Amino acid sequence: MSTRRSEPLAQVSDFDIRLLKLFRSVAECGGFSAAESVLGIGRSAISQQMSDLEQRLGLRLCQRGRAGFALTEEGREVYQSTQQLLAALESFRTEVNGLHQHLRGELNIGLTDNLVTVPHMRITNALALLKERGPEVRIHIRMTPPSEVEQGVLDGRLHVGVVPQAGALSGLDYQTLYDERSLLYCAVGHPLFYVDDQQLEDARLDAQDAIAPTFRLPPEVQSHYQQLNCTASASDREGMAFLILTGRYIGYLPDHYAAAWVQQGRLRALKADTRFHDLSLAAVTRKGRRPHLVLESFLEALAATA
Repeated sequence: MSTRRSEPLAQVSDFDIRLLKLFRSVAECGGFSAAESVLGIGRSAISQQMSDLEQRLGLRLCQRGRAGFALTEEGREVYQSTQQLLAALESFRTEVNGLHQHLRGELNIGLTDNLVTVPHMRITNALALLKERGPEVRIHIRMTPPSEVEQGVLDGRLHVGVVPQAGALSGLDYQTLYDERSLLYCAVGHPLFYVDDQQLEDARLDAQDAIAPTFRLPPEVQSHYQQLNCTASASDREGMAFLILTGRYIGYLPDHYAAAWVQQGRLRALKADTRFHDLSLAAVTRKGRRPHLVLESFLEALAATA
């Protein structure tokens, strides 16, 4: 080859990598003929591809002819560089494949309060599966009101959240997990605590001081609160429980959350046959999010718990 390239190699393409792999085999076999059986192609094809590589690089890589095969000085340097490049590619492939077996990174998850008592325990079970698959994964849970969970997912502070489903916000995807039932409760000390349901008139019930949530709810759930005399509010279910347990207010709580107090005789449901509402809980993620292997693994685990 009479001249070198006048400009640097702009990029290394897939075609270049295939040629470099062929060159490595030729160099390690010590010639074109010896490389035929290794590469599974004829000598003429090897010769043509070697010429293509030399043209691509602008370098003479080997001497071939009656005197035999030998790498040039530049060929030896390219061979060493080829070894490094192909080793780096193999290391990259191994590490990426390893990520599927050994997850690393963080999962930032936002939860509506007091989901831990849900009998289905899908979130807990999914987190257990995630930790089993990726022992090095770091899980960070934030307990915040539903609106903050959704905002955290939208702005990227949270990877995923679990909230009551009250209509989809633009930019978010919702995956329904399960429904929870809420009953209307009062506590020991409240005037209605010992009143039999059959003697409890709706008008008297609706006149009691009650608690309204400040987080978003679907219209069919909001109608239950509109019947009540809501003189207090709370941003989450724990706040509602605090007020109900004063014995001065009535309010709706998820039955799984209230169960322990009911068993202790501290809470009772009022007209449970008619005063209840069901609410869907959903996992929420951002639309168009970047690929995130830990998040996808958690969502797969969540789906597997259905």
